[in-house]
Amino acid sequence: MSSEDQKVPKFASEREEAEWWDANPDFALQALRRAQAEGGLGIGSAAARHAAKGAVKDAALNLDAADISLANKLAERKGIDREAYLRELVHAALLKEAEALDRTSAA
Repeated sequence: MSSEDQKVPKFASEREEAEWWDANPDFALQALRRAQAEGGLGIGSAAARHAAKGAVKDAALNLDAADISLANKLAERKGIDREAYLRELVHAALLKEAEALDRTSAA
């Protein structure tokens, strides 16, 4: 099957998706070439867009060893590294807290 006939499947995990993309590099290249020809290329990766806004800052957190161990296990299940997993958790918690504060302020 040529890369033009191939479709991106649904993935059960990020690890499965990464393995598929690694095994199908021609598909990604063809998709980029099609997007370029159609004028559909954007700014870049989400990380690059985030960095361009000046929002990337370093932060260090000291966590309990048990929390780090649990984060390692959960991140592995998701197929991502621990730091990315912890960033997701912190981001979600911050959004949830901000929403709760907004609801309290509005009341």
